Amino acid sequence: MSLIVHHLNNSRSQRILWLLEEIGAPYEIRHYQRDAITNLAPPELKAVHPLGKSPLLEDDGRVIQESGAIVEYLCERHGGDALVPPRGTDDHVRHLELLHFAEGSAMTPILLNLYVARLGDAAAPLRPRIDEQLGAHFAYLESEIGDAGHFIGDRLSAADIMLSFPAEVAAMNGADRFPRLAAFVAACHARPAWQRARERGGDYFVY
Repeated sequence: MSLIVHHLNNSRSQRILWLLEEIGAPYEIRHYQRDAITNLAPPELKAVHPLGKSPLLEDDGRVIQESGAIVEYLCERHGGDALVPPRGTDDHVRHLELLHFAEGSAMTPILLNLYVARLGDAAAPLRPRIDEQLGAHFAYLESEIGDAGHFIGDRLSAADIMLSFPAEVAAMNGADRFPRLAAFVAACHARPAWQRARERGGDYFVY
């Protein structure tokens, strides 16, 4: 039985499709569309998991949530060893830090920025703090990209795939301020596996 990705359009679920294309694991996609008015995931996703969020990975009846956990699972069990530094090394510890930084630290100010943007003038008291945190997190990522254009070592890692989304947000909002992130994003988008995932996944844009 092939893997099933429960995939929401215009979402960070796109990274899971990209990872699967990179490792060459066969998979199916169950597509879900955001509500045109609220931009929220449809209620059908709650039939798969009570929180109704995407991505969700289904493997022989087991449903796995959380992007970082899905990435680790796929790398460990479905052929992604080459995308993970050897265990017991400093690079592996760094890999774990950055893998989870993507959905932990980095997404907090990104999501706050998204939500308060809908508040208009009422968001003014929060704006300076959010802007400061966005700048700090993006500057940190900018400083962590190595000369080879990757976050760890000189080749693509699973951490690169996870960090591609916050890097896309940074590049979209300040490519001139974060040129290394902008170059990293361009290199990601040029990869054949990313392009195949984009074709299979459908609508995708960075909010």
